[in-house]
Amino acid sequence: MFRGLLIEKDGDNYSATLQDLEDVRLPEGDVTVKVDYSTLNYKDALAITGQSPVVRQFPMIPGVDLAGTVEASSDPDYPVGAAVLVNGWGLGEVHWGGLAQKARLKGEWLVPLPSVFSPQQAMAIGTAGYTAMLCVLALERHGITPDKGDVLVTGAAGGVGSVAVAVLSKLGYRVVAASGRMQEADYLKELGAAEVIDRAEFAKPGKPLGKQRWAGAVDVVGSHVLANVCASTQYGGVVTACGLAGGMDFPATVAPFILRGVTLAGIDSVMCPRPLRLEAWERLARDLDVSKLDAISHVIGLSEAKAWAQSLMAGQVRGRVVVDVQR
Repeated sequence: MFRGLLIEKDGDNYSATLQDLEDVRLPEGDVTVKVDYSTLNYKDALAITGQSPVVRQFPMIPGVDLAGTVEASSDPDYPVGAAVLVNGWGLGEVHWGGLAQKARLKGEWLVPLPSVFSPQQAMAIGTAGYTAMLCVLALERHGITPDKGDVLVTGAAGGVGSVAVAVLSKLGYRVVAASGRMQEADYLKELGAAEVIDRAEFAKPGKPLGKQRWAGAVDVVGSHVLANVCASTQYGGVVTACGLAGGMDFPATVAPFILRGVTLAGIDSVMCPRPLRLEAWERLARDLDVSKLDAISHVIGLSEAKAWAQSLMAGQVRGRVVVDVQR
């Protein structure tokens, strides 16, 4: 038996309840993991609250992340006792995820836990931090170096934004953090932001082109914010798009792309190829100041996840929420 947060749907009745479950209910997979920690991400909150059709199959255990120890395995790459982590691959959507004390998974989804991180620290990073690093790698691949100019991070007080600010600042970039919560300015400066600006200046319809301000950007918001960020990116700059907290629409023009040579780089963390995942986690192990993880994250118990999902949807959560599934 193990405990898990189970989402069920019967007609219009949608529920998420903490239940004791039998191991035989675990989905198919060649590796069974005793989960130590998971996370609560925006997608998880959508699934738990039912505010968006994230879950594709019922019943479902949410949780796009997990870190733990292999308990049983038929995969030679992951013997019993190996420390592993998983991000994405449809966890919490089409395959039972990390908000439970056990998970059964495909071995090809696993990543060895970097030795510099504990399971709790790995989840303080989680999908959000791994996505942030994918954005950094994309900026680097497109030639955006610290000498090119400021890098903007939107939604900076959230999970992706917090890690992006911390990593980019350590790498020597001058980071401008945009947030809808200006009360978090001190927190963002502690992470390494050189400047904090109000996201409101990006939130309304803007001009096709604005003043050239950013060499690069990490955007988690989408909609008018992403359109305005692109319009104010300097010639040859790069904008990485990895979220839709403000909406799925993109009310922009082609002007930044054909008149300034701006590149809009899409970032997918869910089905990201394994080699790039390994590279991202290797870089996180090297380029993220572990001492900042305490400021970025806080730990809750599995029994608190449902209430925290409501708070996350209300925009009341700063940084990363780590879930200790054993309590």
